[in-house]
Amino acid sequence: MSISIISSFRSKDPSKKVGCCIVDEDNRIVSIGYNGFPRGCCDTIFPWDKTKDWIDSKYPYVCHAEANAILNCQGKSCKGCFMYCTLFPCNECAKLIIQSNITKIYYMDDTKDTPSKTAAIKMFDSANISYVQMKNVSIKIVGD
Repeated sequence: MSISIISSFRSKDPSKKVGCCIVDEDNRIVSIGYNGFPRGCCDTIFPWDKTKDWIDSKYPYVCHAEANAILNCQGKSCKGCFMYCTLFPCNECAKLIIQSNITKIYYMDDTKDTPSKTAAIKMFDSANISYVQMKNVSIKIVGD
């Protein structure tokens, strides 16, 4: 989970920094990701706002940490892997997680009960993917 937390620091999202780490059955890191805009989409041109009209908000543009971690696997299989996320995955990421054959999700922060979370849980349960909340996880970063 610490790698997910550190990865989240790379996000430029001012309201929600999310990180993700995928590990294989031997706990070797397969991939990491964080929430941000797609490659080539400038962080200063696209909006980080979440309160404006949808098209003028971050929502149609941001790639979630889970999706980025899966895409960053670059041809490596996620079959049987575990995913560590700083936030419970949304329904869209749940589809990618299931299709990638990831078998277990560890997450830190729990989202509010939303239709997206309900749908994700429904899909995870149907696909026999377990999810476990890791509470009170923290890391200490010591400066120079």
